[in-house]
Amino acid sequence: MPRTLGDAFIHVSDIDYIVECDSRPVILNPPSITDIDEKIGGHCAELIRDGDCLQLGIGAVPDSILGFLKHKKDLGVHTEMFSDGVVDLVEAGVITCARKNYHPGKMVATFFMGTEKLYRFVHNNPMVQMYPVHITNNPANIALNDNMVSVNSTIQVDLTGQAASESIGYKQFSGTGGQADFVRGAAWSKGGRSILAFHSTAAGGKISRIVPHLDEGAVVTTTRSDIHYAVTEYGIADLRGKSVPARAKALIAIAHPDFRGELKKEFHRIYNRKI
Repeated sequence: MPRTLGDAFIHVSDIDYIVECDSRPVILNPPSITDIDEKIGGHCAELIRDGDCLQLGIGAVPDSILGFLKHKKDLGVHTEMFSDGVVDLVEAGVITCARKNYHPGKMVATFFMGTEKLYRFVHNNPMVQMYPVHITNNPANIALNDNMVSVNSTIQVDLTGQAASESIGYKQFSGTGGQADFVRGAAWSKGGRSILAFHSTAAGGKISRIVPHLDEGAVVTTTRSDIHYAVTEYGIADLRGKSVPARAKALIAIAHPDFRGELKKEFHRIYNRKI
């Protein structure tokens, strides 16, 4: 196991039993990045500036974003987790954490998963600081970093901006994770931005992820008052502070073209107004 620094130590007097194990840490290989992931990553990278502090989730879209950041300078990391893509940017001198306000010079996280390369990188690395989740995910702590940028994914977004990221209707798909924490922390941060990045369709293009209303039983993870940017392969929708019609218009513009006409019709039917 890699030995990490930060608030990551347990005194031997607090341990009742120790069970030795010779298994290696679980390896999480990098995901395959599609053309759609690349397009989404490129759009997200447009919203990231030199000196920003990043929270990135796990998967193809976050990894694709990292690939577009090689020309940036002095990026920081305050996140729930990170994977191999972050290592490449540290080695390239892109991530320095030099402009962070909270734990300057340090990457802050509560867990990580990746390959042997990642585990070797974090081992005894003074730049990597591991803290309990109530520290890393506290919106007040997140907001201490100026220009905090959170990037997360979602399953479904309705035309008012509500995002369901943990269930498909009544079916639980994943946990809440730190999405709500980091969306709000980024909103409180001076110069902060939050991004929800997702494919415009699911089920091989048969289903639009941008919908007139969430499926029955779907859990709202990010409320419409918290959402800032929504990003698909078709572009960026800035929803902060906008009216419902303006939000719907912006979201339909980044929906898959096959569904835009129907979304407009449904908005007119539900709200009795055209956009």
